[in-house]
Amino acid sequence: MQEGIKALGRAIAEAEKVVVFTGAGVSTECGIPDFRSPGGLWSRYDPSDFYFHRFLTSEASRKVYWRMYREFFPLLHKASPGRAHRACKRLLEMGKLLAVITQNVDGLHQRAGVPDELVVELHGRATEVRCLQCQEVYCSEEIERRLKGGCEVPTCDRCGGLLKPATVSFGQALPPEALSAAEKYAKECDL
Repeated sequence: MQEGIKALGRAIAEAEKVVVFTGAGVSTECGIPDFRSPGGLWSRYDPSDFYFHRFLTSEASRKVYWRMYREFFPLLHKASPGRAHRACKRLLEMGKLLAVITQNVDGLHQRAGVPDELVVELHGRATEVRCLQCQEVYCSEEIERRLKGGCEVPTCDRCGGLLKPATVSFGQALPPEALSAAEKYAKECDL
């Protein structure tokens, strides 16, 4: 393992444009649960309730969806960036970071100091909630307050439409602009 770390250090020292790809493992140390491992969110919730089609068509699925987010939002809001997030910030300070491409939805790279425009969020972001009808955007803290206040399925103040965290659900395509940006950065980097 030590030899692998040394080799990575040498590769970073020689690189000019580094792209970092991250997933759930970098945020679990920060208190953000992953979905698939033992004890992850899917061990307590039925993933079929989280298909986009079910969210749109089933009030019961929307209630389960928002019940999970009522549990997830406090963890999201109290989490602090971990070692990997800070390492990305350090690469930025060294002038080497081209971009971070992440499957995470927690915004911890940005909270560590990586500018939003350098973070490609393939699965969206849970720190925002969006109306599916008029596209009005809400901060997740506001929606968390509604859920704690007894609201089971929040709706848009502006148009009454369904609200959903700005994350990719099963059955939803990855955002085309995120995929394009990830591909662009992958072609431009030297590490």
